Amino acid sequence: MLDHYLWRVYEPFEFYLSDDNSDVIEVPAGFVTDLASVPRIFWTLLPPDGKYAKAAIIHDYLYDNALRTKKEADKIFLDGMTVLGVPKWKRTVMYQAVRMFGRGNYGKCIKGYN
Repeated sequence: MLDHYLWRVYEPFEFYLSDDNSDVIEVPAGFVTDLASVPRIFWTLLPPDGKYAKAAIIHDYLYDNALRTKKEADKIFLDGMTVLGVPKWKRTVMYQAVRMFGRGNYGKCIKGYN
């Protein structure tokens, strides 16, 4: 953990899209993320570092670098949560949240880090 609820990826990792194994997203070492951008009031049910954390890192990486459209990045987040075995109700809540409220973060890096 860095500061103000930020984490740094220390080892790169890859995510293969479930519908196309030739489509790979690689998150590099050094990338800084806030994991899941959940308002603090909801952390009891949806902590930033929940089972969906790797999917959230991929989502942040796609958003920060605008590597896919917002809609595609959100769908990849949903797919990642499914692969990670996140319960359906949590996947649905998290996915709907990024669809409705993520627009302001798309294409913006965390200042001073990425």
